[in-house]
Amino acid sequence: MYKILISPILFLFDAERIHYFVCELLHFAFKIPIMPRIIRALYTYEHPDLVQEVAGLRFRNPVGLAAGFDKNAEMVDQLEALGFGFIEIGTVTPRPQPGNDKPRLFRLKKDKALINRMGFNNKGVAVAAAKLAKRTSKILVGGNIGKNKDTPNDQALSDYLICFRELFDVVDYFVVNVSSPNTPGLRDLQEKEPLTALLKELQTKNLEKVKSKPIFLKIAPDLTWSQLDDIIDIVKQTGIAGVIATNTTISREGLLTNETEVQQIGAGGLSGAPLEHRSTEVIRYLCEQSNHAFPVIGVGGIASSGSALGKINAGAALIQLYTGFIYEGPGVVSRICKALVKK
Repeated sequence: MYKILISPILFLFDAERIHYFVCELLHFAFKIPIMPRIIRALYTYEHPDLVQEVAGLRFRNPVGLAAGFDKNAEMVDQLEALGFGFIEIGTVTPRPQPGNDKPRLFRLKKDKALINRMGFNNKGVAVAAAKLAKRTSKILVGGNIGKNKDTPNDQALSDYLICFRELFDVVDYFVVNVSSPNTPGLRDLQEKEPLTALLKELQTKNLEKVKSKPIFLKIAPDLTWSQLDDIIDIVKQTGIAGVIATNTTISREGLLTNETEVQQIGAGGLSGAPLEHRSTEVIRYLCEQSNHAFPVIGVGGIASSGSALGKINAGAALIQLYTGFIYEGPGVVSRICKALVKK
């Protein structure tokens, strides 16, 4: 019903405005006493075979929601009812920032893809922390952290430490985002020397805690094989928990959408079906070259049980959706979970 009746109507309107409309609709629905139970019954599929132990955490199922959908941690309880095994909020920055100019989110319907240049628009880490402190669901939550746009790279560590400190008591794991293409210069932090220094310091602060929390690194799909070798070395050197592969791509190769339309959209990170093959390649490479030394969370182009199984078969311990969730609707989570049980 979603693809036949609902999405064609939603897709008539601006992508970012519809996103906020749907979020408001979910908030409203959850104020009706019986609705959370109905939504949970429709979309949540539970089975003991789905439970996963990764990085010391127990996930009720391996299908999570990637960062970007719930930037300010305002929807965790509602999204839990849609059947996800974990929710990643953010990316959050120390100070609030509006992000890049609108329009900044575009659908490529022929490709089942999105291009976004949001630019870490969020209300600041303090708002997200306060929201998470009030949540009622027990679902695992990851905190995706970044730097403010006007923070120079040589001062980026301070921003990441602020976010780490503010979120530590209210999230279950962290994700260090140095791979978004929409903050100028951010991807320079993926280079071996600055990235090693950043992760070492975060892990040092992490290990000072009574009980540390897993830290994952989110990487771009556009890294070369030698850069991926560096990532493997960095993860081992710093002792962080693992990698999330991958973020959006700056590539525009192989798109079905008219080239002129794509050029008119302009800069931004591409997500969705065109990213599926490359992200799976990166996952497989990391797992095989590291001899499965650390868990990899797979994200990029997952929109069906087949694409989900492709990531798992490549070595992903967990998977995440975002664009596939937009195009396929909330039922995709339970469909994937059922397929994973049957495999």
